[in-house]
Amino acid sequence: MLKVLFSLLGVVPLLFINSSWHLVHVSFYLLAFMFMILSGVPYLFYQISYFLGCDVISFGLILLSFWICGLMIMASQSVVKSNYYSNLFLFMILFLMIMLYCTFSSCNLFLFYLFFEGSLIPTLFLILGWGYQPERVQAGMYLLFYTLLASLPLLVGIFYIYENLNSLFMPFLVKSDLLSNASLFYLAMIFAFLVKMPMFLVHLWLPKAHVEAPVSGSMILAGVLLKLGGYGLLRVFNLLSMLGMKFNFIWIGISLVGGCLVSFICLRQTDLKALVAYSSVAHMGLVLGGLLTLNYWGVCGAFTLMIAHGLCSSGLFCLTNISYERLGSRSLVVNKGLLNFMPSMALWWFLLSSANMAAPPTLNLLGEISLLNSLVGWSWVTMLMLALLSFFSAAYTLYLFSYSQHGKLYSGLYSCVGGYTREYLLLFLHWVPLNLLILKAEPTLLWI
Repeated sequence: MLKVLFSLLGVVPLLFINSSWHLVHVSFYLLAFMFMILSGVPYLFYQISYFLGCDVISFGLILLSFWICGLMIMASQSVVKSNYYSNLFLFMILFLMIMLYCTFSSCNLFLFYLFFEGSLIPTLFLILGWGYQPERVQAGMYLLFYTLLASLPLLVGIFYIYENLNSLFMPFLVKSDLLSNASLFYLAMIFAFLVKMPMFLVHLWLPKAHVEAPVSGSMILAGVLLKLGGYGLLRVFNLLSMLGMKFNFIWIGISLVGGCLVSFICLRQTDLKALVAYSSVAHMGLVLGGLLTLNYWGVCGAFTLMIAHGLCSSGLFCLTNISYERLGSRSLVVNKGLLNFMPSMALWWFLLSSANMAAPPTLNLLGEISLLNSLVGWSWVTMLMLALLSFFSAAYTLYLFSYSQHGKLYSGLYSCVGGYTREYLLLFLHWVPLNLLILKAEPTLLWI
């Protein structure tokens, strides 16, 4: 595990070379490849030490982080062209990648907390430094206060575990009788992760952060940072499964009802980025519901959908940005008739929109089927909410696609490029893993 970490640190000197942009970009993909080769086929914790270790969940999410970070650099050509602190921008992405790598591979609960919070710093700098509008300051404050305030109880909970069990080593934290009736402790441990997911009612920071962030910030937020919440829950429920069976119905109810309400909000959005951001909340509501059932299908489906949503949502943010760079607006009133304007790009709009509504060849389908299975198995009452959620998920995705691609072309437009090769490659690299990973579903479904 340290091999990859030191290799990541070795990328830092490359920032001082003139053509550092392409070097760093390529090195992310090389490191992802190296990580895969070094890992073999991990089913339990492997390469484990006192500080770092990896199992299937970590493996999938670290690979996703490498992939999305490489694509972030590819999507952010405008930063290079304007030469607006481009080296500092690269450093932020690299710093964020190091934080994410350490978060997903740390075995010590306290170290996990440190890196979990540390990933907030470069994200905040990306939003404040390279965001588009003055409102980004408010978005940054929302992001900071929501996540920091929610995670303070988590820190207290970690100290409580250490005081009682004398260890913070994650694989040792299994069901303990000592903690089976401490409901306040249960709330402290999971609240930080519910905000990070985000669960409905504590999701207000997410649309703001997404709308104000640059394209790279939106990609990493949707792609990996939302998954930190799910990853944290998967880790702490080893310890909390007894309490979970007692109280989880509350969060499952909120997340499913919230998912439906957020779907209604999506149907009334006119801002492309806000629509994709709210659809993330709806998807993560389904992930949260399935994960909290604590059964086999739920946990596997949550992991699968987290990976799938990371690729799909990130791709949609790229598409939104491609339109924004040409039209100078994110409004659906302006972004319409794109089929006439960028005909080849309409194919990618269709492919990624269909992935967003879990159409067959995508990994989203596998994840959603597993989650529906687990929730209906947990209680048949959830069927109504799940039916609404699935229906409206398709409805707002079709709304997004049909409104943006069809209709009259915006008259204020004169001429433009129909899409660079770089942009097509960027979207291709989002779509291919999303559709090919379903052919290799065993790692996501057979790891428990």
